[in-house]
Amino acid sequence: MNKHHYTYQEIHRLAQSIASRVNESGFNPDVIVAIGSGGFIPARILRTYLSKPILAVGVVYYDMNDKPMEYPRKVQWIEEAEKQLAGKRILLVDEVDDSRVTLEYCTRELLAYHPAALAVAVLHDKRKEKRGQFPPGVDQVFVGQTLDDVWIVYPWDAIDIDEHDRNARARPKEGL
Repeated sequence: MNKHHYTYQEIHRLAQSIASRVNESGFNPDVIVAIGSGGFIPARILRTYLSKPILAVGVVYYDMNDKPMEYPRKVQWIEEAEKQLAGKRILLVDEVDDSRVTLEYCTRELLAYHPAALAVAVLHDKRKEKRGQFPPGVDQVFVGQTLDDVWIVYPWDAIDIDEHDRNARARPKEGL
């Protein structure tokens, strides 16, 4: 599969564009919920622009060999979630909408706490058939960039950041 490397600067610009669209939409979240581990850094950048607190959840969908499991499972959830999320406007953040299975799982879990509103933000949305679906109650979806079904390599996964950045510079740019 074709690999696309993204620099921290590109990720920052995508998050900034998402924050602008969130602000323009009037969504105005009370809290950002980051899906770990991929959503941690985008959520932190969004916090810079939205000035909202971040809560984190850990959900795994891929096994140790990067193969999808039958269904996602929680490995960490928000302590006293009902008290912290009921009646709140939640912005759920992850790095990529690939199969949508993890996002469906998390949105269903969050909707159980009866938030005032729930929106989703992802840096990248892959053009491909999705196995999961957003349930009713997801008000908006904010996407930094839509791209073909490519293997995305994020800078926070790099062993050698200089090599990673060289690979990112060599990648054809898609409107960034």
